[in-house]
Amino acid sequence: MSIKLYIKLISKIIFAISIILITGCKSDGKKSQSLEDSIEVVDIDEQLITEIQTAKQIFYSLPSPLETAMLIKKAGAAFNPEILNSLENASNYITTKSMALNLGIYSTDLSYASLFDQTQYAIQYMTAARKMVDGLGITDAITNETIERLQENINHRDVIMDIISEAFMNSSSFLKENDRSGISALVLVGGWIEGIYIATKLVDKEKISEGGLIDRIIDQKLSLVNVIKLLEENNDEEDIATVLTLIYDLKSVFDEIQITTTPIKAEKNEESNITTLKSTTKATIDLPTFIKLSDKIEAIRNNFTL
Repeated sequence: MSIKLYIKLISKIIFAISIILITGCKSDGKKSQSLEDSIEVVDIDEQLITEIQTAKQIFYSLPSPLETAMLIKKAGAAFNPEILNSLENASNYITTKSMALNLGIYSTDLSYASLFDQTQYAIQYMTAARKMVDGLGITDAITNETIERLQENINHRDVIMDIISEAFMNSSSFLKENDRSGISALVLVGGWIEGIYIATKLVDKEKISEGGLIDRIIDQKLSLVNVIKLLEENNDEEDIATVLTLIYDLKSVFDEIQITTTPIKAEKNEESNITTLKSTTKATIDLPTFIKLSDKIEAIRNNFTL
């Protein structure tokens, strides 16, 4: 959820609290607001807080395009421009659904290129992302000034990362604040799928038992739960429903990943005299399952990009 949206929601909370505090200070001299009315305001306040917490849990549990790219690089992967969504495809996306999904996809490609200091690719993919932004009517998210700032800071990775994060946040903020949460969900899902797609393409199939990048892919089994929740919240929209069907198919493959938990053991700290119960959970994937997962991700990604 964007910072602007949080400010907006927190303002509502402050306003609700203020109403409760000033109910005894009416200028017309009438009796102050009843306790029942005050309780009603508190109920609205609590509901708002619950909605904030729920949205925060879902949106922040999903890695942003930049975070996804950072996970890929941290796992020791290399840069491969051949696996990115073609820049030539940008002119093919004319529906709201395709533009939203590919805004997420191009944002991930942009972040991936930037983290590997591929600044020319970064500028090109920022331009492609801007085309999606313009099509969706998010005119202030990526402007000519944004592109110029990228070009001016071509050798300053930290600045470029800030520009990318700002552009993505502006896009999400505009969509959420203008009741276009379904489109915002598609942007997030598109970026999430692209991140897993890139990761599966960079995995050395002969070393899937050695951890690293494969662990980051397996971790997305947890993110998948929140992806589904996010889409189900907007399932009344046809575009969301079609994407959700594909994600359900993906879940069936993720469900084949084996998760084992060691028996719980009691460990006592002699110094503090505190006993802690510990258990380790480990997820593993064999080659046939990985290939199946990789193929499913590629099929979904192709559905989004072609």
